[in-house]
Amino acid sequence: MIRVFGGWPTRSQRVTWLLEEMGIPYELRAVDIRSRAADSEFIDLNPAGFLPVLRDGDLTMVESIAIMEHLIARHGPSDLAPAAGDPDHGPYQQFLHLGEAGLAVYLNIVVASRFFAPESEKENFGARVAVGMFFNRLALVTRRLETSPYLAGARFTAADISVAYALEMGMRLGLGERYEAAVAAYLERLQSREAYRRALARSPPP
Repeated sequence: MIRVFGGWPTRSQRVTWLLEEMGIPYELRAVDIRSRAADSEFIDLNPAGFLPVLRDGDLTMVESIAIMEHLIARHGPSDLAPAAGDPDHGPYQQFLHLGEAGLAVYLNIVVASRFFAPESEKENFGARVAVGMFFNRLALVTRRLETSPYLAGARFTAADISVAYALEMGMRLGLGERYEAAVAAYLERLQSREAYRRALARSPPP
């Protein structure tokens, strides 16, 4: 049985949502991010202490995008990942990785500043630059949605799962009011998917 260590809202939601879309049974092992350092089973698997962690047989993996690619490769093939010869493969790869490397990673700086920095540093220069970089990269998503219902093309893929997490993270930081209407509507469509709702229902509260 596949085990996912994490909860909602963390990057583990990318993994559980993907598993629900693929119809793969899994166990969700809750990790309280506020006391994770005391969770010895979790820390033994990932001493760095970030989520998610995947146990797939004897394999242990971290990094949500890498885990998604592994699950599709090992338990696919799946329509959630266009094949290399598919014209949608390039856009798929781009937006799959943009969701983390071009969007969510910048928001980590904002989270650290707003929730852990001294009061005088909560809106510091680095955090303001990070927000600007997030919206700079988000323009690629906006432009793509002008010509395509999903980021890889006509069908929903794991790239949408990747980017949706970053968009939700932005909303939790109060940035959603700055999203273009097409981006906001796109996120609402993704959140209406049955697999998304099942993954959310299985997750412990934050």
